[in-house]
Amino acid sequence: MTDLAADSLAGRLRALTPARVGLGRMGVSQPLRSHLEFQRAHALARDAVHARLEAGAVAEALRAASGEDVIRLHSKAADRATYLQRPDLGRQLDEASRAALRERAGESRDLAIVVADGLSALAVERHAVPLLQEWLPQLGGWRLAPICLVEQGRVAIGDEIGERLGAALSVVLIGERPGLSAPDSLGAYITWSPRPGRTDAERNCISNIRAEGLSYRRAAAQLMFYAGEARRRRLTGVALKESSALLKEG
Repeated sequence: MTDLAADSLAGRLRALTPARVGLGRMGVSQPLRSHLEFQRAHALARDAVHARLEAGAVAEALRAASGEDVIRLHSKAADRATYLQRPDLGRQLDEASRAALRERAGESRDLAIVVADGLSALAVERHAVPLLQEWLPQLGGWRLAPICLVEQGRVAIGDEIGERLGAALSVVLIGERPGLSAPDSLGAYITWSPRPGRTDAERNCISNIRAEGLSYRRAAAQLMFYAGEARRRRLTGVALKESSALLKEG
């Protein structure tokens, strides 16, 4: 293949994906532009991991967009450094949060929606509200718990929240681990009968929700599928598979 043809092919590939393809070379090294772009992507990913969630602003945006009550909660990880070093503390609520949920207990709900910063607060700030605006109108007839916004939270913190709120199903919207082409990817984790001790095999995950990845419309359709099937079959996880018809929706 000639150099011109290789450049043309690399250009077409780059138009199809944000992945780092067709970088070229200068001798045995990368071109300066590719090297600088890599350093920038690495810096964005690192910043996303360490960024603090603007919880007050996100809570107000969630209230305005959903019309639902929003409860602000915090994990046992007191700060970001602790959160990154102690994943176990990010899976548990602190005592003040447990007390706040005790005031809301005693009522059975169909669904608890939890929004947590995870490893990318940027993903939550950009994508949680638009996704809920797409999904919530489809939940007519579902008894919803107040939306919970958690700082320094891991996926499994939704198990404790869902149990304390008496929810049959929990959905955790959380910032995913940043990659070199996606520092703001949002994930959704769906768990039937949430309670502490649930494993990842008992959840379903929808990943890469963002403008350059899975659209809000398709993510909402997948959430609706999983929620409906979980309620019908009373389970989630490896036993619950996404239908081929849904996968073909575009």
